[in-house]
Amino acid sequence: MPELPEVEIVKRSLFKMINKAKIISIQINNYNLRYKIPKTFNKQLKNKKILKISRRSKYLIFYFKDILLLVHLGMTGKLLVKNKKTSKTSFYYDLNIIPKHNHIYFTLNNGLTLIYNDVRRFGFFKLYNNKKLSEIKYIKKLGLEPLNKNFNLTYFKNFIKGRKKNIKSLLMDQTFVSGLGNIYVNEALFMSKIKPLRFCDNLNDVEIICLIKSIKKILKLSISKGGSSIRDFKNTTGKSGNYQHFFYVYGKTNKMCSRISCKGVIKKILISKRSSFYCDYCQA
Repeated sequence: MPELPEVEIVKRSLFKMINKAKIISIQINNYNLRYKIPKTFNKQLKNKKILKISRRSKYLIFYFKDILLLVHLGMTGKLLVKNKKTSKTSFYYDLNIIPKHNHIYFTLNNGLTLIYNDVRRFGFFKLYNNKKLSEIKYIKKLGLEPLNKNFNLTYFKNFIKGRKKNIKSLLMDQTFVSGLGNIYVNEALFMSKIKPLRFCDNLNDVEIICLIKSIKKILKLSISKGGSSIRDFKNTTGKSGNYQHFFYVYGKTNKMCSRISCKGVIKKILISKRSSFYCDYCQA
């Protein structure tokens, strides 16, 4: 599933290419995504101008006059942009993106077509009329964004009071910090030398500060590298991200620790049914 950096990359790409464009037609090839697309979808969005595109956690938000469109990419969803003026078949053929999984086509007045492709169909599109983003059920329970300046030692310590939870599960809790997923949690814990099974109330202030800084550093670096493409993530122009080449522990079971001074080996365990990777020596 795309995590915060990947969704941020898509948001920035979309903002450059289609912000302020008007939707002139919509073609829906498959209404059966994670939630069924309403029959009024076309009517509600046709001839509407995209006023703003933003991101909250792993959600994309398209703002129209009196209408808000919430988009979640699910496990395999992609938003791709095609220039209809070119005669080439474009990236979604060249990069093995199978056209039969193109479920929605948004034709825009700037000569571009926005395509939603999703092999597993776990993504969704939800329309809201005259509703604030903070009132939407998917959004209102989300915790702070990890790159927010208020995601700090004070916030961290206040949240974990009275909680007996391992640090891996805490960081995956979207009501605590939103947008982090399995990849970046594993990487941040390694960078901080913290074992994923450590209880959160057992961390001292120095460790917490180090962890917060590591999270922010890794997310910023991933965004600068175009996100991670460990499976099938593509940005809106069909390009893969490069951050997977910089992983320290994710997917590196039984390999030697990347720290020069460490003789440890990367281990894989399951925490809440999710794969967790850590060095058995330097992550205390």
